[in-house]
Amino acid sequence: MIKKFLFCLALVTLVGFSNVSGGKAANHNTPPDNRTTEMDHSNSDKETKGFKKAENPTYKVGSQAIIRADHMKGMKGAIATIVGAYDTIAYIVTYTPTTGGEKVKNHKWVVQEEIENAGNIPFKPRTEVILKADHHKGMKGATAIIESGEKTTVYMIDYTPTTGGKRVKNHKWVTESELKAIQKP
Repeated sequence: MIKKFLFCLALVTLVGFSNVSGGKAANHNTPPDNRTTEMDHSNSDKETKGFKKAENPTYKVGSQAIIRADHMKGMKGAIATIVGAYDTIAYIVTYTPTTGGEKVKNHKWVVQEEIENAGNIPFKPRTEVILKADHHKGMKGATAIIESGEKTTVYMIDYTPTTGGKRVKNHKWVTESELKAIQKP
């Protein structure tokens, strides 16, 4: 009986530490409040080649706005500098990272151009797609379900988190409704 107990205890311990890498828990999932914490902004400029630039965006490239979205900690209330504006279809998706881990639910946003073989026809909710987007570890190549979509202007932004820390460059994406004009005195 004691041997069975020790075996079960060892098994539970091993399973409990299966998501640990180098002494730190792997951080490629969405935290409980569904805000993303770790994004890869390194090739954002290259990834937007071929996107349709917005002809008359509400927020012009180079202008600033207040961020209403809280996709990441310290994002809401920060001042954004607009570095790109594109007319597209933005989707909320649910996917399981290719690197393993928990399902990421209701991720905002993946755009039409970041879905394999997308073409120009909008996807309907509950459609299964393959992501080309590489915003997070394990996102590129993942199978996703379209939760909803909207034709809109999306913005790539730079901002400094309200929680302090390093300036975030080329964050993708926020929509027009997730930005607010800065009131001039």
